[in-house]
Amino acid sequence: MAKKIGVILSGCGVYDGSEIHEAVLTLLALDREGAEIICMAPNIMQKRVVNHLTGEEVPGEQRNVLVEAARIARGKIRDISEVQVNDLDGLVIPGGMGAITNLSDFAENEISCQVHRDVRRLVKGLVVTGKPVAAICIAPAVVARILGSEGFSHTLTIGHDKQTAVMLEMMGSTHLECEANRFVYDHANRLITTPAYMLAKSISEVAEGINAAIEKLMEVTKEKREL
Repeated sequence: MAKKIGVILSGCGVYDGSEIHEAVLTLLALDREGAEIICMAPNIMQKRVVNHLTGEEVPGEQRNVLVEAARIARGKIRDISEVQVNDLDGLVIPGGMGAITNLSDFAENEISCQVHRDVRRLVKGLVVTGKPVAAICIAPAVVARILGSEGFSHTLTIGHDKQTAVMLEMMGSTHLECEANRFVYDHANRLITTPAYMLAKSISEVAEGINAAIEKLMEVTKEKREL
């Protein structure tokens, strides 16, 4: 039976939602591994809308995170509030600014940030039940806040970004430097992180890291948890 893997999207576009390359490469890697993919996103309004041609914020424009994320999922997407821990065998969070503006407010509040309640619920629930979670690019900041605030000792990577790494450590993480084409695996929490565009200079580097991370995630879904 195919493993059911959730993918939390945060909109559509690197500057105000999910990083599209990372999201699509994640979906492709999961499909190649034979996973049943469950895309999901919060049914909330984006914190901001950015013109991706100019990189400038568009004042007054409003977009819904779930509606925008549906573009990447080709319409096959669920409201995250309707997804339960028992529905999933694993979870992936691609990066993009949406991870730290829509799934959390890390971009604004850094180490004192808050995480969307359903993102927190699923990440914590999967970790507690021994199911793997993968976080890509800047998304480890979301996981760091969840696990750190719950007192979980955990290890992850953001690549080589020292300033961000310091903030992750202040939230309770142990940070390991990592190249874009590799990943860090925290065996105790079954947590997989890869830097992707936090570090990568090309889409091929991103693909290599994501492919390796997803291969590890699928491998872990087949392992029995040691109690």
